[in-house]
Parts: sequence; structure tokens; C-alpha cells
Amino acid sequence: MDHRKKSSHKTTASKASTVELSPSISALEASIVILLCGLGLALAFWIAESFYSIDLVTDPSLTLFFIWITELPIMILLYSRYRQNPQRCTYLRAVGRGILGVPVGALINSLGAIALGAPVNFQYLPKTVNWSLMMSLFTTVPASSALGSSWADWRRIFARTKPNGPIEYLICLPAYGAVIGGWFGAWPMPLDWDRPWQEWPISVSYGTLAGYLVALVASLGFVLAHHRSQHVKKE
Repeated sequence: MDHRKKSSHKTTASKASTVELSPSISALEASIVILLCGLGLALAFWIAESFYSIDLVTDPSLTLFFIWITELPIMILLYSRYRQNPQRCTYLRAVGRGILGVPVGALINSLGAIALGAPVNFQYLPKTVNWSLMMSLFTTVPASSALGSSWADWRRIFARTKPNGPIEYLICLPAYGAVIGGWFGAWPMPLDWDRPWQEWPISVSYGTLAGYLVALVASLGFVLAHHRSQHVKKE
């Protein structure tokens, strides 16, 4: 009997510990994260247009560079605030994990793009590199900053699509949105339309950005629904 009580107590303590270690974010904070990420993209396009008179069609490589270099500090600094297990992981360590996730995510995304037919000619190398760095910020960097190297959480969120809690919705949904948007954006590339925006990675980038922004806004709805369900359970 005592053994069962001890076992039950350990299980309860373990669940409580898991809840305590899970990153938490309020609906207001989630709204601020979404707003700042969106403003970062707007700022990048404004810089490209106002100071260099370029866009994704006229100079995709430099425009993509402005996008990822502008979003880089915003996303790492924001998502590191909501790191898992803040008692053991300092803010600076989470920032370091986010920085480390940039080249790792870029490598994964570039290999995936090449495997799916992206050109490997030297003239496309700067475009592919900058696109991959942008994709890394949308897919792997938030998870690297908030979750670190927890393979179980990565697999649960990305492979099984089972985010648990508001911050994981902000990690999972925009990442899927960017990938799905990029996939749809690649459809016009092989068509015989002879349009300048069909060149790699212009249409893919537009699709990626559209998918990311739509999913980013949609994630707020999931955050609000989660908080509402938690409030109902407490009542």
C-alpha cells in the first residue's frame, strides 16, 4: 500500500515537474512576438526598397539577406525568453543555442531544396545560401532557442505534430507554414510562362513568406484557444 502511494506521489511530482519545466507565454506576449516578427519582415523589405531600390524579383539574394539578417536578432532574443527549464538554462545559453541553430537549419534546408530540384550552379549559390538562412529562422531557430537539443520535444512537435502549450504553437505552426508555402511557391517554376519571378528562389520565397505569415497569425488563435481551455478546466 505504501509502495503504491509512493509510486503515485512520484508520478504526480513528475507531472508537476514537467509542467514547471514547460515554457509558458501569455496571449499578450504571444501577440507581441507575432507583431515583432511581422514588423521585422516589413523593416527588411523597407530597407531593401528605400535604400537599395530592390526587391525579391530584381535582386533576390540581397533582399533575402536583409530579411534573415533583420529577423535573426528578433527571433533569437524573443524565443530565448521562453526557453525550456529556465532554472537550468540561462538566457545567454538559449541565445547561443539559437545562434548555433542558424547554420544547422540552413544546411538542412539547403540540402532539402537541392534534393527537391533547386539548381546547384555556382551562380545560384548566394541565392540558395540566403534562402536557406531565412528558412532556418522560420523553422529551426525558434525551436533551438526555446527547446535546445531535446530530441523528444523536436520529434513530438515536428514529426508527430503534437505541440504542447502556447510557445510550441508559435514554434510549430509557422515552421510548417513556411515549408508548405515554399512548396506551393515552387509550383510555377517549371511552367513555360517566361516570367522573371519564376526563377529560383523568387516564387519559392514569396510562398515561404506568405505561408509563414499566415501560420504565424493562425498560431495566435491556437494560443488563445489553449488559454481558454485551461481557464475552463480551472473552473
